[in-house]
Amino acid sequence: MKGFAMLKIGQTGWIEKEKPKAGPLDAIVAPLAIAPCTSDVHTVYSGAIGERSNLILGHEAVGKIVEVGSEVKDFKPGDRVVVPAITPDWRSVEVQNGVPAQHSKGLLTGWQFSNYKDGVFAEYFHVNDADMNLALMPDSMSLEQAVMLPDMVTTGFHGAELADVQYGATVCVIGIGPVGLMAVAASTMRGAGRLFAVGSRAKCVAVAKEYGATDIVNYKQGDIVAQVLEATKGKGVDHVIIAGGGEDVLAQAVNMVKPGGSIGNINYFGEGDSLPVPRLAWGCGMAHKAIRAGLCPGGRGRMERLISLIVHGRLDPSKLVSHRLQGLQGVEKGLALMKDKPADVIKPVVLV
Repeated sequence: MKGFAMLKIGQTGWIEKEKPKAGPLDAIVAPLAIAPCTSDVHTVYSGAIGERSNLILGHEAVGKIVEVGSEVKDFKPGDRVVVPAITPDWRSVEVQNGVPAQHSKGLLTGWQFSNYKDGVFAEYFHVNDADMNLALMPDSMSLEQAVMLPDMVTTGFHGAELADVQYGATVCVIGIGPVGLMAVAASTMRGAGRLFAVGSRAKCVAVAKEYGATDIVNYKQGDIVAQVLEATKGKGVDHVIIAGGGEDVLAQAVNMVKPGGSIGNINYFGEGDSLPVPRLAWGCGMAHKAIRAGLCPGGRGRMERLISLIVHGRLDPSKLVSHRLQGLQGVEKGLALMKDKPADVIKPVVLV
């Protein structure tokens, strides 16, 4: 089969590999729609998780099952399925301890696609533990909506969960790419009152307002902490969700959040050895400013709940889709769009 791969740090290309085989609990899926991600950019061009050789990229897909293992009970060939970006080993002690994204093989290993096994940018891909990691795609859902679920929706929503957004709270979402936009939508759903969105691209700003942002902070017009503090009369915000930014963004979040407030990080820091936290703004470590960070939840149950939001009209993630590319070969252009970030891009989707 053909796949689009990371050949080595800084280099991608098309390669040929054997079609994967399904174990007793697994499934083989042919993609119907896939989406390149900024994480793929960090992986390839920053070497964020280390060297990878001839590893097929991609972790966002919906597809059609072509084969299932002998012990798969709930899925069959021909089923259209949403495939979460995070596919944990659900038969592990880490699941019982509440951290399935960091399962038995170590840190971040619930993230399998394009991390330590071939990803979804191929004619076929392998899904471990199919009954636990796949979700049926309803006929009423578009491919564009469905392919936003595996990563963009679940990650953005996890930001609001990590920050523990409460109704009536003042919230700031730093970074309004597709994940940040879903954090805005999630914060709105959780009842945020005033909702700041930090970004500069006009297309993203417009969609942020549609999802519930009340205030836009443009980092090109001055320090974002100063802008937020001025707008809140020096009080700061109750919750911050970090969905983008460089190594200084954690410090910015600590500086703008109130004592007793909380910060949820879903940003993929692809470079650097450490992240600074401002000592005084963190109250010398005693300001009750909580910092929580996590890899987005995956698995069937999570996908089914998010599917319900779309089916029942609570959320339309297709607003994220700015470019529609045709055929598997479109993934190469899609990845370039995510790398270069032209003004009109939010999220490209490849319709296979």
